[in-house]
Amino acid sequence: MSPRTLFGIAVLSSSAVLGCHRDQATPGSPPMTPPAPPAAPSPTYVGGIERLDPALDALLAPDARIEVLSSGYKWSEGPVWKDGALLFSDVPNNVVWRWKEGAGATMYLRPSGYTGSVPRGGEPGSNGLAVDAQGRLTLCQHGDRRIARWDPAAKVFETVADRYEGKRFNSPNDVVVRPNGDVYFSDPIYGLEGHEKDPKREIPWSGVYRKPASGKGDVQLLDKQMTYPNGLAFSPDGKTLYVSQSDPNQAIWVAFDVTPDGGVKNRRVFFDATAAAKAGKKGLPDGMKIDVAGNLFATGPGGVYVITPAGKHLGTIVTGEPTANCAFGDDGQTLYMTANDKLTRVRLRTRGLVAK
Repeated sequence: MSPRTLFGIAVLSSSAVLGCHRDQATPGSPPMTPPAPPAAPSPTYVGGIERLDPALDALLAPDARIEVLSSGYKWSEGPVWKDGALLFSDVPNNVVWRWKEGAGATMYLRPSGYTGSVPRGGEPGSNGLAVDAQGRLTLCQHGDRRIARWDPAAKVFETVADRYEGKRFNSPNDVVVRPNGDVYFSDPIYGLEGHEKDPKREIPWSGVYRKPASGKGDVQLLDKQMTYPNGLAFSPDGKTLYVSQSDPNQAIWVAFDVTPDGGVKNRRVFFDATAAAKAGKKGLPDGMKIDVAGNLFATGPGGVYVITPAGKHLGTIVTGEPTANCAFGDDGQTLYMTANDKLTRVRLRTRGLVAK
C-alpha cells in the first residue's frame, strides 16, 4: 500500500491468462540509477515494543529490539523471503531490492512495476510480492496495472491477470498465492497518478479478486465494498481470508470465510483501529502475515499490531515510522518490516512459514 500521498503521510523520499502476455523487462521508467543503499551501522535500533497483554511474551521476548538493516528508500514495501534472502519493493523508484545477511541490499529488478516507454510520475513500481509453491516470484505492478510473474531465465514478466471483464485494473497492491496456485489480490487506486479521478481509470471501485490457478477461469470479483483494500493473508487452515482497509475514517481489518470453491462469504470487521488512526498514529492498516498459530502481525497505525485469531490486540511493534508491510524470514522466527525509508527486523518467539 502507498496511501502516504493520499492521506498526507510524509516519507523520505477479458481476464489475462497466465503466459498469454510476456513483456521484456526493459527500462521504461524515468532514468534512475540509485546506488545500493549502504547497510546501516550495526547494530542500529529504533522504536520499541508496546505491550498491552502479558500473552505477548509468548510471541515476542520482553527484551526484543527492532534493528535497522538498511535505509534510503522512498517507500519500502512488499517484503517476501526467497532463496535465503529478503526481496522488497521501493515503489516510487520502480525497483525490487534483495537484502542478504552479510551482503546488504543490492538491486534485484529494475524496472519492477512499470515497463512502458513513456515516463510517468506517481508510484509506478512493484508493490506486494509473493512466492508460489514452485518458488516463482509474483508481483503487483502499479505502473503496468497487473499481476505479473517474473521469469528469471527469459528475463521477462508474464501476465497473470490485468483485466476484470475486459477493463484494466486500477493498480494491484498486495497478493497472496495459495498452495494450489490460486492468486488473491487487492486493487486500490494508489498506483494511478490521479488516484480516484485519474482519467485512465476503468473500474469504478477498489476490489478484491481471485485468479484461479487453472488459467482457464476468469478473474473473480470477491468484494467491491471496501474503500481502500490493501494487505491480504490467509489463516493457517486456509478457511479465513483477512483483508486490511487503508482508510483513515475506517481503519479496519475485515475477515471472510473461504468457501470450498475458493470464493468468500460472511464479510465482517475483525479489528478496528480507527481511533488510533484519528489520534495521529503513523500509518494505516496495510500488509500483514500470520504465524503458525494464527496470530496476525499486521501493519497499522503506530506499527505492527500483534492480534490473536480471536481478535485480541496483544501489543504493537513500534518502528517509529509509517510501516507498510512485513514478512517472516530466516528460520521463520525473524519478522522483517518495511518502514517508510527503512528495512528493519525483530526476532520472535513464534514462527511463520517461509519459502526455502
